[in-house]
Amino acid sequence: MAKEKVKVGIAGLGRSGWGIHGRLLDPLKDKYQIVAVFDKNPARLKEANERFGCRTYKTYGALLKDKEVELVIVAMPNKLHAKCSMEALNAGKNVVCEKPMATSLKDAQKMIAIAKKKKKLLSIFQNARYAIDFLKVQDVIKSGLLGRIVHIRIAYHGFSRRWDWQTLKKFGGGSMNNTGPHPIDQSLVLFGKEEPKVFCLRDKALTLGDADDHVKVILHGKKSPTVEVEITAACPYPQSKWIVMGTQGGLSGSAVELKWKYFDPKKLLKRKVEEEPTPDRSYNREEIKFIEGSWKAEDDKNPGEVGFYLDLYKTLKEKKALHITPESVLRQMRVLEQCRKMAPV
Repeated sequence: MAKEKVKVGIAGLGRSGWGIHGRLLDPLKDKYQIVAVFDKNPARLKEANERFGCRTYKTYGALLKDKEVELVIVAMPNKLHAKCSMEALNAGKNVVCEKPMATSLKDAQKMIAIAKKKKKLLSIFQNARYAIDFLKVQDVIKSGLLGRIVHIRIAYHGFSRRWDWQTLKKFGGGSMNNTGPHPIDQSLVLFGKEEPKVFCLRDKALTLGDADDHVKVILHGKKSPTVEVEITAACPYPQSKWIVMGTQGGLSGSAVELKWKYFDPKKLLKRKVEEEPTPDRSYNREEIKFIEGSWKAEDDKNPGEVGFYLDLYKTLKEKKALHITPESVLRQMRVLEQCRKMAPV
């Protein structure tokens, strides 16, 4: 029996709409059909028509009037995410909104309110929750092998200039808005349910625009690990993307390779605090025998970011619970709002 396809309209055919959403939906032709697209660039519309065999629109309003479109993917500049998502919801469409969900907490809350009022699905494209390295990091942490997690760092390091529209504040650009929603979203998952206290620093280092390109965000709380996110264009010596520190071991690695080591606490000698000076005036030292583990992306069987659309299909056509709810992303919006107030650029 043929599956009922979700009829999709993509709004915006740039890096995201074309290179991410179009690419992810391409192998899912049994579940999704791109029936319409919108972009202001005629060459992009022609390219989309040739690739997808879809209708093309020069205005967003015309796309929203297309009765066959049931799911609109909003893949336009950051500043337009909230506005265009709300317009689509009001037009009776289900919506997948690119990150960031919005450029203000107030707009994000409005989006959720309209989705509930119109009884339409709203999901934010937090595809980093499906990243296979992130899933593996979660698995290692949940195993308990590393003990109590003390500190986690996620680093996006590079050294380069940018001069496109995403470097401009008027379009909602900057590293915090462009890249930040991925690691900050992951950080909140790893941080846990406790509401975090937020520390943030932002700077404009190499970008030719007026928005930030150097960002540090720290989440901390009484019952949770400290989680640090570092996004910078000013690091010619990139460090590991992942660093996890625990009371029984730690983890390090990249998006394609991870390693971790830990010890069995039962095999350590029992110790007690000693107030007397050490015999040789040295620091306390002991040999800890670590057990090591490793992971490579090439060996992983998880589907990766395409999992977003596999789960979304189950929600739209099989009435399964929505995996990435807008409410879960609202938590991220609160963190970003605090960062904007704490560290204006």
